[in-house]
Amino acid sequence: MNYRHAFHAGGFSDVFKHAMLARILVYLARKETPFRFIDTHAGAGRYDLTASEGQRSPEWRDGVARLLKASPPAPVMSLLQHYFRAIGSHDGDGRPSSYPGSPAIAQAILRAQDRIALSEANAEERAN
Repeated sequence: MNYRHAFHAGGFSDVFKHAMLARILVYLARKETPFRFIDTHAGAGRYDLTASEGQRSPEWRDGVARLLKASPPAPVMSLLQHYFRAIGSHDGDGRPSSYPGSPAIAQAILRAQDRIALSEANAEERAN
């Protein structure tokens, strides 16, 4: 199977997966004990939503853009704050300049004592 994540970056399934990933990592970081994050299908660290892949299949419009334009209640915002921080800035239409993959989200949350191990088969994805 030749799956290119760049065509699907920021889509609904990414939002769900990455929001859950951020919550799990925040939970693990509550203890002082270090942990290791291992991703066997890491993809790229960030995806440029203005690139041809993001334009050809703009799934981000029904995913991250809808979330960024929404007004979730305060308890939900509190739960998602680390995920939003990893996404970064966005314009008025909810379009971030780029969308973080799992490696970037993990790196935004992991502490100095934690470790990260990433693996990606696709050379183009590894380069990003």
